[in-house]
Amino acid sequence: MRDTRESRLLLVLLIAVAFALITVDIRGGEDSPVDGARQAAAAVFGPIEDSVSTAVNPVGNAVSAVRDSGERHDRLAELAKENAALKAKLGSDDRNSSRLKQLDKMLKIAGQGQYGIKGAEVIAIGAAQGFSWTITVDVGANDGIQRDMTVLNGDGLVGRVTTVGPNTATVLLANDPDFTVGTRMEATDELGFASGQGDRPLRVELLNGKAEVKKGDRLVTFGSQADKPFVPGVPVGVVSRVDPSGGDLTRTLYVTPYVSFTKLDIVGVVVQAPKKDPRDTVLPAKPKPTPTPTVTVTVTPSANAPVDGEIQQEQ
Repeated sequence: MRDTRESRLLLVLLIAVAFALITVDIRGGEDSPVDGARQAAAAVFGPIEDSVSTAVNPVGNAVSAVRDSGERHDRLAELAKENAALKAKLGSDDRNSSRLKQLDKMLKIAGQGQYGIKGAEVIAIGAAQGFSWTITVDVGANDGIQRDMTVLNGDGLVGRVTTVGPNTATVLLANDPDFTVGTRMEATDELGFASGQGDRPLRVELLNGKAEVKKGDRLVTFGSQADKPFVPGVPVGVVSRVDPSGGDLTRTLYVTPYVSFTKLDIVGVVVQAPKKDPRDTVLPAKPKPTPTPTVTVTVTPSANAPVDGEIQQEQ
């Protein structure tokens, strides 16, 4: 296009329309008037992302072995069978070995928490729908995925489903500034709300301003009504800093999440909530403190050393 006055005016108009749509979308929240357009975009571009991912990924169908895990009765037994099948399919090269470890960890979390999951691969990242921290996964409505389902991986909470197409879905990550989840402290049961801060630790506001909290304490999801958008017991992170209590009604914590949001590959969408709250059982084992070595020094007296009360004289 030639750089003319008309082209510049058209560019300014398009930018103004884009900002107007973003404002309407943000203010609309869950009932955004552009939600239909967003879902249409997911339906159009989702299959393209999915097909590109399949073409460049030789193990693209391996995760399908865990996608029906939500229908099993004895989840632990089924997870063990699926895990063995995945090991046979994925082979032994370095990349597949890494993905196999991710699947192992995710299946372990699903078994411990009794979550029914649909396994998925991350096929795209970024803001196709206008969010700052999102991923696109290769499962959608045809796989039973719905909006406001919890997404996890082998480390803990990844995010929640926001947009669903026929074969793909968009996930808002837990570190996005628009993300909020109810949390519960391990052991003490103190409740709060965690919010994303991009590449910084999560910010958690505890409801009890006088709660006793220290660095190293751990948090899990509290769960939502009817388990949407969050199921209970999913590991969230570890307290890295506690703001001094200033007599406020709430207390502010900063939490390092278990999940590395820049290294996502294999995730699971929770399609079936546990029958009872798993509480703290899904949290990883606490690291054992390294013992401090004790050094004992033994002094052996010399044969020529003076005896107590005696003074050696020079010869």
